Amino acid sequence: MAAVLRGSRFLFGRCCKHVDFVFVSTRSMASKTQVGFVGLGNMGNPMAKNLLKHGYPVIATDVFPESCKEVQELGAQVVDNPAEVADKADRIITMLPSSPNVIDAYTGPNGILKKVKKGSLLIDSSTIDPAVSKEMAAAAEKMGTVFMDAPVSGGVGAANSGKLTFMVGGAEEEFTAAKELLSCMGANVVYCGQVGTGQAAKICNNMLLAIGMIGTSETMNLGIRLGLDPKLLAKILNMSSGRCWSSDTYNPVPGVMEGVPSANDYQGGFGTQLMAKDLGLAQNTATNTKTPVPLGSLAHQIYRMMCARGYAQKDFSSVFQFLREEEGQ
Repeated sequence: MAAVLRGSRFLFGRCCKHVDFVFVSTRSMASKTQVGFVGLGNMGNPMAKNLLKHGYPVIATDVFPESCKEVQELGAQVVDNPAEVADKADRIITMLPSSPNVIDAYTGPNGILKKVKKGSLLIDSSTIDPAVSKEMAAAAEKMGTVFMDAPVSGGVGAANSGKLTFMVGGAEEEFTAAKELLSCMGANVVYCGQVGTGQAAKICNNMLLAIGMIGTSETMNLGIRLGLDPKLLAKILNMSSGRCWSSDTYNPVPGVMEGVPSANDYQGGFGTQLMAKDLGLAQNTATNTKTPVPLGSLAHQIYRMMCARGYAQKDFSSVFQFLREEEGQ
């Protein structure tokens, strides 16, 4: 049934010339049938909540049952494992920490593919190795289902506000069906190409993000040591050519901005451990493609050192604090 609905939406879009009309019409035609959600961590929890807010019944699970409490109170049905999710829903979103978690959630003893229905749409928003996304897609295809990778950018704040950016890889004819759900959780849903290209875009983005955050932290620290007020320095940077997301939206210096992890002892946000993991993925793909990434390699080393020195659970912008401590302050 899901496959038929997806196909009809695609054909409808192909027949109409007015793009805005197509989008509105497909959204209005979309059935609010059950959507499965696997992984209710810092990102998955608000994403599932936004699906509920848009009227989708959610079937949820997480390896930590306490993580399901909030969405359950909002009306989600909680089950014990991913296989049970697949038994009840033919559209499933997964949001998990790493490649091994995704492999287990899909192909493990209680994995989605144990009970998945033919024609189901499986969307993985985890950030993992593109090769693993391709493996999961191949395994899903054998079961008569569609797998798409759709990692996100924007962090916890954007997840809460429904303003994430989704980078989607998979069969183009399935993109409209995926976008229907992803638009409930994000402001931008971008088709990147075949399976794995969404992950490729995300890995490239996060490598640049890490490099930019380290550069911003070094710059702010140097300016402070030279006697500049950090708020003034940030203001100057943000009206000059050095401006970047790490300086104007997510400044790493405590006291410069409100509502960011640096204003809350680097709690919340995007963990240093996860950034180190993503940089490791970038290193692996760079090695496999023989691509020189010297700054990416240095960023990976810095974040790995941070993990070894007690920063693993702090937001990745805590690299500013790490640099300050390195100089003995």
